Amino acid sequence: MTAGPLVVLVGPMGSGTSFRALEHEAVARAVAGHTGVLSLGGGAVLHAGTRALLAELPTVFLDVGVDEAMRRLGAGTGRPLLADGPQRRWEHLMADRRALYLGLARAVVPTDDRTPHEIERAVTEALELEKA
Repeated sequence: MTAGPLVVLVGPMGSGTSFRALEHEAVARAVAGHTGVLSLGGGAVLHAGTRALLAELPTVFLDVGVDEAMRRLGAGTGRPLLADGPQRRWEHLMADRRALYLGLARAVVPTDDRTPHEIERAVTEALELEKA
């Protein structure tokens, strides 16, 4: 594996310009000082500076279908962007962001009906990473 972090994009989450600026600062610090896996909220790609950082790293988009996303999210409690109609809102966010995810990802790994171990194995295989 190359030096630096592996970045995993996980789909629609939060929003807000000031939040995105703070998030970008946190991502920049993490990228500079971490050599493991970084898992980012789906809105991280909305900041141009964050996209520029991710473009230089082995980034994987963990793709989830709407049914599985709704099962995981439930009623959207604790997620302000999903508070009013979680499925409709999630579909809208995904439609807005999907091209960004795909543009940054070196690999896309479907996660529906897979265990965390199966997803980890698929990411490893997709990026042709050797296990130590």
